[in-house]
Amino acid sequence: MAAAVFAIALVHTFAASAIEHLAHRYPRHAGLLHLLGEVEVVFGFWAFVLLGLMALVQGPASAVTYAESRQYTEPLFVFAVMVVAASRPVLEAVTSVLQALCGVLPLRRPVAQAWLVLAGVPLLGSLITEPAAMTIAALTLAGTVFRPEVPVRHKYAALGVLFVNVSIGGTLTSYAAPPVLMVAGAWQWDSAFMLSHFGWKAAVAVLINATVLVAFIKGSLQEPEAPRTPRDLSVPVPWVVTAVHLGFLAAVVLMAHHPVIFMGLFMMFLGYTQAYSRFQSPLIIKEGLLVGFFLAGLVVLGGLQQWWLQPLVSGLSPTALFVGATALTAITDNAALTYLGSLIEGISDSAKYMLVAGAVTGGGLTVIANAPNPAGVALLRSGFPDGAISAGGLLLGALAPTLVAALAFFFL
Repeated sequence: MAAAVFAIALVHTFAASAIEHLAHRYPRHAGLLHLLGEVEVVFGFWAFVLLGLMALVQGPASAVTYAESRQYTEPLFVFAVMVVAASRPVLEAVTSVLQALCGVLPLRRPVAQAWLVLAGVPLLGSLITEPAAMTIAALTLAGTVFRPEVPVRHKYAALGVLFVNVSIGGTLTSYAAPPVLMVAGAWQWDSAFMLSHFGWKAAVAVLINATVLVAFIKGSLQEPEAPRTPRDLSVPVPWVVTAVHLGFLAAVVLMAHHPVIFMGLFMMFLGYTQAYSRFQSPLIIKEGLLVGFFLAGLVVLGGLQQWWLQPLVSGLSPTALFVGATALTAITDNAALTYLGSLIEGISDSAKYMLVAGAVTGGGLTVIANAPNPAGVALLRSGFPDGAISAGGLLLGALAPTLVAALAFFFL
């Protein structure tokens, strides 16, 4: 029953943009259709359907017990780090650094900025975590690459590169990428191991993807617009306020595995932004909550897929495991996939490498493939027709950068 609901949710994900189109054709039911057309709502919605079915079949107590048994640290963390990383002082600090670097590169400013964001920020995700890197990169690219006048095919190509680069860019350390975090403790993989076995290969692929993409779309890039988030620029942000915001971001990242602490820090952050509201722009609370809802739904639905996923993973040779993990990541969260792999007894070192390499390689193929992807969708969808991102368009845009990543991890 859980597998059937999960399959329906996958179909719903790919149909979300079509449902958004229906909302314009049938205004009488536009509210409901807009709700069901929100990609971030899909898995949360079907998670409640599954819990309802469990309550009917096994009783309400069983459904509640299962829901409470799931681990929701990741959805909570992504919500908190999204809101903090997208605050005005943090974004202005990042923009100032980018502008300084753009002046050094022998390229037009919008081209230089797009390349720096697509190449540098995903690798920075190895330090600040992938969800924070996705948030910063998406908001910075919104005014350059994802503008209305940029061709849609260029936007999907850029979205695919962004998602793939963020997925592999967090592999320079052992704590920043969710699929790596799931196995790092069980397999004793520290940051030195990740850098020597994965990180430098990921950096090569990230640089190639960013360079090829920017060369492809450079004719469409114009001077950046102001970021889409409304903000009052009449009052400059003091350096002390910026330092406090960066301190909150660092503290939330450091406490990423301790929800009681990082959510407490987040509450303090909300109080600080209220106290110094004249230096703030509206926080992206809605977008963060939607992404958290999506990931929490994925946790509930994914928790009952082990019965078919684990035998499939354990029965593959290392090379087949690499290909299979890349493909399976498109239909299930890559962190869930590597977690199941960590439970396999006697798995070889080569199979461990292939499993994780395949999981991070396929992390840009769909919205559900990697935990930070829903954050990118929430922040960038307004740049696409009807405010909806097509799952098919994302898949096509991610194919080429995924192939580059696969070649880097397999042959280097």
